[in-house]
This record gives sequence, structure tokens and C-alpha cells, in this order.
Amino acid sequence: MMSGPTPQTDRSAPTNGRTPPASALTPASPNGRVSLEGMHSTISVPPHHAGFWRQWRAFAVLSLWLAGALRVVAEDAAEPPPDKSSYNLFNPTPRALMRELSADRPDKTDCPFTVDAGHFQIEMDFANMTYNQPNSERGNVRVTTFETAPMNLKVGLLNNLDFQLVYTSYRWEETDNRDTGIIERQSGFDGITPRFKVNLVGNDGGFFALALIPFVTLPVSSGNLENGSVEGGLGIPYAFDIPGWDVGFQTGFQFNRNVAGSGYHTEFENSVSIGHRIIGKLSLSEEFFSSVSTERNSDWVGTVDTWLTYEVNKNMRLDGGVYIGVTPAADDWHTWVGMTWRY
Repeated sequence: MMSGPTPQTDRSAPTNGRTPPASALTPASPNGRVSLEGMHSTISVPPHHAGFWRQWRAFAVLSLWLAGALRVVAEDAAEPPPDKSSYNLFNPTPRALMRELSADRPDKTDCPFTVDAGHFQIEMDFANMTYNQPNSERGNVRVTTFETAPMNLKVGLLNNLDFQLVYTSYRWEETDNRDTGIIERQSGFDGITPRFKVNLVGNDGGFFALALIPFVTLPVSSGNLENGSVEGGLGIPYAFDIPGWDVGFQTGFQFNRNVAGSGYHTEFENSVSIGHRIIGKLSLSEEFFSSVSTERNSDWVGTVDTWLTYEVNKNMRLDGGVYIGVTPAADDWHTWVGMTWRY
């Protein structure tokens, strides 16, 4: 408990010894809302010459008090969300009740919100390119990759559940070994990843939203682009409702085939994404992503990502940007142009 200065006689205290009512202890404005006036009489504020820990504890108490007051005001002002539990794939959510468009692209941080029941969504790159110079991690090898129309097809099954199918229509890859002079090229269809997303909280409003995304990657490809193994994992995206900002986080893990030898290893991923509208319907976003592998002799992957998003209308967005590797194990850069469309 925070100690305060020696108490002085309160000349305004009641002389009958009775405790004043609770309403007298919490200052209020004329409209009945919490006021900051008179807080000095309800929260013990240490003098400026008090020790660091006393001042820090006072700041923490004040912050918690303000957060609680603001949350109470916000909850009182918010209208309860409509009940949409009766809608499903065969009984679509009315357009008037649909959520704001949200997508799992173009960043690596998925969103915790699902596609409305009975509606479809396409998230895709028109095209992208990945480039890797020789370095200490990959040796004296240069790798260049182009992809055309990689996409995520989504359908809302229930109000809090959607199904997703991720695949790459066409992939072209060139590996240039500077030591041997051998250049290898591969191309074809690259893999299928079915996913489900189930929202646990905050799908239709609230300060906090959370979802689970289990997925499995099937070895269905052409041109020897896959390792021929089934892989999978779980993503856990979550977000906070901060007015004027898009703030998202994700943690997750994957079970992937070892690069060297047989068997599998686990990769742990974490990311944070922040976006803000800069002018009109144009937004700028930034992201930091990291992945740590349990496979022997593997280094961690880190990227700093940035992109622009333009809102064409409430059901369509365009985006373009770049991922920039900041560790030797990461791709040097990956750039793309794409879109999200809902119907």
C-alpha cells in the first residue's frame, strides 16, 4: 500500500463522525460523468521530491484509475452488437449487418476477424517478386522468385467461423550458384493450404479481439517446388481497438520438415503490425516479424515490412509494399501489388 505524508486535520470532515457517502469521494461533473477535478483529494499524490518508486506507484495507480474510468464511459456509450448467431453459409448475413472489411493480407500478421456468414472474400497478389543476394547464410548463391496470383479464398460458414484455401497459381524460381556456375530454374503450381479461422472474442465489437487459425499445408504442387511433406501449425492473431489506428499482433507455431535430413522441427513466429490513415482513403502500415526455428544450425528470421493500402470502397482494397530482411536467414526483399475483394 502506498504511504503518504503525515495526515493533517480535515476541516471539511463531518463533525458527527459518520463516513461521507461514496458519491462524495468520486468527483463528478454536472452531467454525472467522472471528473478529474478534486482528484488530489481522492488519490494520494507524492511531492516532487519523493523517491522514484513512490512516484512510479502513484503514476501506476493514476493510470489504472484513468483506464478504468475511460473504459466505463466507453462501455456505457457503446451499443450492444446485433445478434447474428442465426446466420450461416446458407442464410447469409444481411449487408446492413456486415462487419467492416478486414483481411489477412498484405502483412504476415493475420487479423482476428472472420468473413461474415454466407459471404466470400478474395485476397491475392497480382504479382510479387523475392530476391536474395549471396550471404553467409545461403552461401554464394543468388535466388530470384516470381509469383503470379497467389491467393487466399475465404467463405464465411458461421458468424464466427470461416474457411480459407491458400495457394499459388504459378511460381518461377531461379537459383544461381556462383561457385559452380550452375543455374537451376523451376516453375509450376505451388501447394495448397486449407485453414479455418474461429473468432473467440471481439468479432462484432469491443476493445479486444482474438482468433485461432489452424492450418495444414498439403504436398500438392508441380515442378518440384515442394518438399513432398505435410506441414501445419496454428496462428493466434489478436488486436486492440484504438481509434484512428490499426494495431494487430500474432503469435504462432509451425511444424515443418527439416531442411537437412529427415524429421520435423518447430518454428515459433511473432509479429506486430501498426497502420494509420495518412490522407483520404490511403493508409500507411509498418510491421516487424520474427521466426525462430528449433532445427539445428538454423538462424532466426527477422523482417521489417511496410505497405500502402487504398480503400476503393467498403468491399475492395488495393495494396502494395515490400518486406525487408534484417537478418541473414531472411529474404533480402519481397515486393508485391495486390488486392482484397468481398462479395
